[in-house]
Amino acid sequence: MSMNVQAGNTTVISIAYTGQDAVTTTAEEMAKQAGASFPLAARIAGGAGEAFDFAAWFAAWTASQGFEEDAPLPTHLKVEAVDTFEAVIPWEQLRDAAVQYALDGAPLPKGGPVRLYVPHGSSECLNVKSVIAFKFIHDEAKRGEVSYGFKQTFSADELRLKR
Repeated sequence: MSMNVQAGNTTVISIAYTGQDAVTTTAEEMAKQAGASFPLAARIAGGAGEAFDFAAWFAAWTASQGFEEDAPLPTHLKVEAVDTFEAVIPWEQLRDAAVQYALDGAPLPKGGPVRLYVPHGSSECLNVKSVIAFKFIHDEAKRGEVSYGFKQTFSADELRLKR
């Protein structure tokens, strides 16, 4: 389950991998882990702010979690936004994906804590703002399938948190 948790002024982002417990991080920690950032405009026409390469971050994150270097890649990435928007993106479409984490050196004033841009995605709806959860999925039966939209079902725990 993901939730929008504040740690001071920093929103915590949930990261989960199939079969593993979720861990939390921040946009700043993700950017540091990715190793290098770049102007978003270098990858997304008209983009503003600072971003990091999703693939570079994923490689560093999996290494930090003790995953084997030759472990199979996920088939999909599911992202969840604070407004209950969700997108399930086939791994192949994440080529050149960028994660925007700052604007002029400061946390995103709008669309944060991070925003995912998928330049080779099959839909503009795969560019998701206000991402609070990344979930890595292995589902060979659905390889290549895309889905996106606002969450329609909620668990009892999620409903209790919304009060």
